[in-house]
Amino acid sequence: MVPQRNGGIAPGLRPKQLLESVSGLAELAQFKIITKHDLPSASLSLSAIVMLASDIDALYQRGVDGVVVVQGTDTIEETAFLLDLLVRRDRPLVVTGAMRGPAMLGADGPANLFSAVLVAASPSAAGIGTLVVFNNEIHAARFVQKSHTYLPSAFTSPMSGPLGFIVEQRARFHYKPPTPIKYSVLPSFDCAPVALVKIVLGDNGWLLDQLPKLEYRGIVIEGVGAGHVPAEIVPRLEQLASNKPVVLSSRVYAGGTLTQTYSYAGSEMDLLGKGLIPGGFLSGVKARLLLSVLLGQNEDIATIRSSFRRYLSASAF
Repeated sequence: MVPQRNGGIAPGLRPKQLLESVSGLAELAQFKIITKHDLPSASLSLSAIVMLASDIDALYQRGVDGVVVVQGTDTIEETAFLLDLLVRRDRPLVVTGAMRGPAMLGADGPANLFSAVLVAASPSAAGIGTLVVFNNEIHAARFVQKSHTYLPSAFTSPMSGPLGFIVEQRARFHYKPPTPIKYSVLPSFDCAPVALVKIVLGDNGWLLDQLPKLEYRGIVIEGVGAGHVPAEIVPRLEQLASNKPVVLSSRVYAGGTLTQTYSYAGSEMDLLGKGLIPGGFLSGVKARLLLSVLLGQNEDIATIRSSFRRYLSASAF
């Protein structure tokens, strides 16, 4: 992002300029630059990330040792997670960006890019899925979230903390998550449309009544607390879950949904008993992506339920 004549910043810095601006970067690796899209990250599409996953696998097949994806920060937690699901090979894959434009004081882009290359060049980064590197921290794509709108420390992993740090120009991992489950799809694969609905205080469920009229093939509900909703909307959710997969996640920043603690009307036990699928530690936006991939593969509700269970049990510690 570079300053515009009418004020503000917008995409404009070329990849070669970016690489040349980082002192010492050329000493870390040999680079092949590929530009896929020149867009703010909010304008990226799921199909673009599916194609990118295929292109990355092709690069690995041709002998590339590691890949760094540079993009805007707004949707990094989603694009990194989708890459985590779809890139099949286990070589290092790192996503990074910048919270401050290159013309701003304290611009963090060069340091983040340098750190990302360090991680991508590290053999220790292989076999643990897609990583997100910011502010000298190494995060797993399945846990990372953007937790601030403008600070350089915007990316955190509230469920696990960072996997490691950049220390003295070295990627130092303190622990590694289990190998993630991968889903094999063609470059032309279409992620199915999935609605994401956040539940709020006094919610009357009117929005839920509109969903059957729309083309969504699945629904993710962000419940309050550990996965709870007002009692009056439970019948609506039960009806929706009888026709299409409905995943229950939490709108809370950390902790995920429970499965067997609360049992009142509208609690997680009540909803799961009425057919909703537990989303576990996945945030609403990530549960939506996993459900979108599974539905794109035409899995039925029973298979999706078991697929979520398998993913959650295999991906946590």
